Amino acid sequence: MKTEAILFAGVAGFFLVTDVLYAVWSRDPTGTAALTISFLMALLVTFFFATNYRRKGLRPEDRGEGQIQDRSGPVDFFSPHSIWPSLTAAGMALLALGVVFGLWLFLIGLGVVLAGVFGMVFQYARVQG
Repeated sequence: MKTEAILFAGVAGFFLVTDVLYAVWSRDPTGTAALTISFLMALLVTFFFATNYRRKGLRPEDRGEGQIQDRSGPVDFFSPHSIWPSLTAAGMALLALGVVFGLWLFLIGLGVVLAGVFGMVFQYARVQG
């Protein structure tokens, strides 16, 4: 992640220089604000990559002698027969339709989304008792 941190630090530096020059020459507050936000977003990504590099060190793809099999292994656990992702997707569809057709449909969609999200989060939570 060191390479990505350096890359985004360069992007952040570019936006900073562009922002300062634009602010001085144009005196346009909207463009200056947009460039400032772009600088801050690139700086945030730089901070994320640099922090991950400091915590975890070099990844296999960052090392010259790294092999493909060094990165292999299970990606993650995906629930095989869960209804909750489909319920969440249906809730998001209702939520989006609620923006168009009215608050009542939006609130129904919000309830369905919350039920789906809570279902996914607590699907494998077991009560010990």
